[in-house]
Amino acid sequence: MISSLKNLKGIESMGEELLINFAPMETRVALIENGMLQEVYIERVDKRGIVGNIYKGKVVRVLPGMQAAFVDVGLERAAFIHVADLQPACNREERPQSEPLISSLLREGQSLVVQVTKDPIGTKGARLTTNLSVPSRYLVFMPDNDHIGVSQRIDSEEERERLKAIVEESLEKEEDKAVKGGFILRTVSEGVSSEGIQVDIKFLLRLWGKIQERIKKAKAPSILYEDLPLHMRALRDMASPGIERVRIDSRETFQKACEFVASLVPEMEDRLEYYPGERPIFDLYNVEDEIQKGLGRKVELKSGGYLIFDQTEAMTTVDINTGAYVGHRNLEETIFKTNLEAATAVGRQLRLRNLGGIIIIDFIDMEDAEHQRQVLRTLQRVLDKDHVKCKVMGVSDLGLVEMTRKRTRESLEQLLCEPCSQCQGRGSMKTPETVCYEIFREILREARAYDTDTYLVLASEPVVDRLHDEESDRVADLEEFIGKTIRFQVDPHYTPEQFDVVLR
Repeated sequence: MISSLKNLKGIESMGEELLINFAPMETRVALIENGMLQEVYIERVDKRGIVGNIYKGKVVRVLPGMQAAFVDVGLERAAFIHVADLQPACNREERPQSEPLISSLLREGQSLVVQVTKDPIGTKGARLTTNLSVPSRYLVFMPDNDHIGVSQRIDSEEERERLKAIVEESLEKEEDKAVKGGFILRTVSEGVSSEGIQVDIKFLLRLWGKIQERIKKAKAPSILYEDLPLHMRALRDMASPGIERVRIDSRETFQKACEFVASLVPEMEDRLEYYPGERPIFDLYNVEDEIQKGLGRKVELKSGGYLIFDQTEAMTTVDINTGAYVGHRNLEETIFKTNLEAATAVGRQLRLRNLGGIIIIDFIDMEDAEHQRQVLRTLQRVLDKDHVKCKVMGVSDLGLVEMTRKRTRESLEQLLCEPCSQCQGRGSMKTPETVCYEIFREILREARAYDTDTYLVLASEPVVDRLHDEESDRVADLEEFIGKTIRFQVDPHYTPEQFDVVLR
């Protein structure tokens, strides 16, 4: 357990840490808070994430009924863009009441510069937008918008105004007065000096100039801008002041990270650490075990209760149970304590599993309204730490907590697993008895359509064993009914649900 690792050499800090595990075939990044894994990111060499990439694509199909279009950007599947993502980014108050027809904006064969906002997930292609943005350490540059915004996570109004003023003054000093575009100041810009902001602005304007040159020369479909690899993105986006150290287990990656940090994130230089230990760095922090737990349906709580996660195409449901926890006072107190512990665990599991979309949480019913409020506050407090936008809708009439979490990439299960080839992802199998009865119905169907002397049934061993044993009387009755002989043969390659009836 992680608690037992606290005394191990190398785990002195109990704040936030980033672990970067590099291998030739993949890179993995783990965010550790107080010794516990909170988030994990995995990027494989042949399946790199493409969110943030900018492409010059070609419209291959316009769908007026859906107000959308498919765009070929050179990926395996055509990407998808909705008419709302073709409009300039603006405030809700400024948006027109009705959207224009997509057929008036796009035509088949047209070239279009787009950016990926969502990776391909399952059978769905990537999601696109024409509202381009290019990130750096402290800022996000938006070439098609002249707005200067500040991250909502920066609460101080005085700091927000200071940051805006720095950007405005820097743009006024720019030699190229024709430069157009807006900026968003990221959360990590809080407290940063004007020099640091100005360096970022110059970097982004130079980068955008290069992208513009590629737009003019490139032919569709082609890539114009590719975001940084995972370990660099982690240093750029996740290395906040709260990160006490970043441990990297590859010397080459560590050296590249030092160069990157020196030029872009100088305040992180003294927090980088090369880990040369014989024991894998993820094992040292128990990350491998936590990843395995993140793939299971059941999550045990310390009290004895447990959570059940069911991830489907439409939504994810979370069920909370008291399990072995019986409490010390009364039933209501037992339920309340279980729900409080579950609220904290749910928030962590959503981050670890990277679950997105609609999420329904079925807490154990509580009669006390104050208990309900405390459980919701606990859940909200945990979700406030999430890097991904979450919205809790409150408790429904059925006593369920409804919430959403923005989905931008595949979940941990989708990334590491695939549907079972035997049950086709249902998570359950037909019993041998059910398959036997399907075989009987198929034999009756064949007997009405064809004239033969013998039927040979090929099936898996459990099914054939049942036909020879528990179902032998029914087989004899069926042979008498159709006046034919039925024989059975085990095929080791057949799944438990698979069978064939062969005419002999």
